[in-house]
Amino acid sequence: MPTGREFALFVADQLSGAGAIRCRPLMGEYGLWCDGVFFATIEDGRLCLKVTQAARALLPGAPVFEPHPGFRTLCVEELDDRAFLARLVQASCAELAARKRRR
Repeated sequence: MPTGREFALFVADQLSGAGAIRCRPLMGEYGLWCDGVFFATIEDGRLCLKVTQAARALLPGAPVFEPHPGFRTLCVEELDDRAFLARLVQASCAELAARKRRR
């Protein structure tokens, strides 16, 4: 079931403590960027974070979800703790940005 725009905007607002969050339609769902770094999608009403060591450390029991073949993500089930979400996004984006610089 496709994610509704209202839910996508709610998630983006919950993540806003991490930096400049951009939420855009992407392949029938939504993509999320923080300060220009693509870090997550919203798929089937779930926040799906790109897999990073930082995300695994902060979400040790998070289920892995593969919304598209070859695109493994970690599902973030708790969306109420804005401070935790900000730390999670910042740590993930720092790792993703470092990966990009190394390439």
